[in-house]
Amino acid sequence: MSDIEGVYEDLEADVSLEEFREAVEEKVEQMGGLADEETAAMLIAHEVGESEVGGIADIEPGMEEAKFVAKVLSIGEKRTFERDGEDEDGQVVNVEVADETGSVRAAFWDEHAEAAIEELEEGQVLRIGGRPKEGFSGVEVSVDNVEPDPDTEIDVQISDTYAVDDLSLGLSNVNLVGLLLDTDSVRTFDRDDGSEGKVSNLVLGDSTGRIRVTLWDEQADLATELEAGTTVEVIDGYVKERDGSLELHVGNRGAVEEVDEEVEYVPENTPIEDLEIDQTVDIAGVVRSADPKRTFDRDDGSEGQVRNIRVQDATGDIRVALWGDKADIDVGPGDEVALGDVEIQDGWQDDLEASAGWQSTITVLESDSADSSDSGDDAESSSDQNAGLSAFAGDGDGTDVESATVDSADAESSGGAAAGADSAETASADADDDSEDPSDGEELEFTGVVVQAGNPLVLDDGETTMSVATDTDVGLGEEVTARGVVRDGRLEANDVF
Repeated sequence: MSDIEGVYEDLEADVSLEEFREAVEEKVEQMGGLADEETAAMLIAHEVGESEVGGIADIEPGMEEAKFVAKVLSIGEKRTFERDGEDEDGQVVNVEVADETGSVRAAFWDEHAEAAIEELEEGQVLRIGGRPKEGFSGVEVSVDNVEPDPDTEIDVQISDTYAVDDLSLGLSNVNLVGLLLDTDSVRTFDRDDGSEGKVSNLVLGDSTGRIRVTLWDEQADLATELEAGTTVEVIDGYVKERDGSLELHVGNRGAVEEVDEEVEYVPENTPIEDLEIDQTVDIAGVVRSADPKRTFDRDDGSEGQVRNIRVQDATGDIRVALWGDKADIDVGPGDEVALGDVEIQDGWQDDLEASAGWQSTITVLESDSADSSDSGDDAESSSDQNAGLSAFAGDGDGTDVESATVDSADAESSGGAAAGADSAETASADADDDSEDPSDGEELEFTGVVVQAGNPLVLDDGETTMSVATDTDVGLGEEVTARGVVRDGRLEANDVF
């Protein structure tokens, strides 16, 4: 066995012996006799080992070279451009390629660009070598050499339209149809070159999940033009990562358009009784009470705002702190709500509470319960009705409102999540504490929304809560009228309708 073959045997890379011999001979010539074949073979083996990656997910900007095998997902149009100081125009074709670990944009330049247009086909498997760099939409590879590899199979979907769970880091030319769950205000920022940029966010969901969509510059105003609950299509988006989660970005080459399609989105909500500290979850239920919005001063001198609500499902209830713009959401007792990506924290008096910050979504659902004339459903059906409050959830705005530190004095005076003097607990089911309670023995007819089911019921008319003793089964969110006599601050109902 020759020295070259001995080194090759230890090489863990997908390179043929013939290719390896040719590379060694070139290296010997380059070094002008300063290295023998064994030394040159060891140098080539090192270079090959450094450049061969296990998959696209291992490719990083700054690598001298990356060699990998991938399937062609899409082939872009050829673009020409002027090079500084040269008479001949350059040309480039961007090709989206992927393997089981991810996807990446491969840039084919000049003569490679011509070959890409003429010879490449979607679904073709290529062996690629090139230089990774940070591109406009993430990591991209500037191709130096490429050849077909028909013997390798790569299990990657080729699709014109993606579902949320099909997305992977680095994917571009993405078309995705989804239900618009949440919109955002447009924010401006200063770029390093002194120009002003704009950015906003949407949240889309489909039957496979949901994703945050970031709109840049010309596309940013779409967030104020589109309405939650409509179906839209993202055209020519690209996937990036933020805080460990994938996001779909739309730049000036992309678009978001309303389309006439039915899209189902049903998130998996966590029962309130199962919540634990440090979870980020989706929950849904009926609003039992809502505090006024409070403002506070942050440590940096800016002003923040927060509003506390208490949400109840069939298993329990929890206080939710709505931060920033979310404090302006029009939500009150009796509203059915879905909250996506809320953080469960240790709250007031060691009770759990949920924090709805920049990455959360609060959606007020349309309730069918108020239209129901049948109040005789059993307790199980009432519970099922509440458990079905899972039509929407998602992501929120892009400002880190909840990350601002609230001083203890500010929090106490502002009614923030860390305070508690004016918390949702002040709207408790116990009507004994209500200064406007009717006198004992008084006959009363009270109409309100069911914010606590069971016996006793708790009704809320927007101003007053009333505890009602009754065996009548009604569901959360229903508007009912109770008639009876008040004893010890509780309405003992003779009739509930």
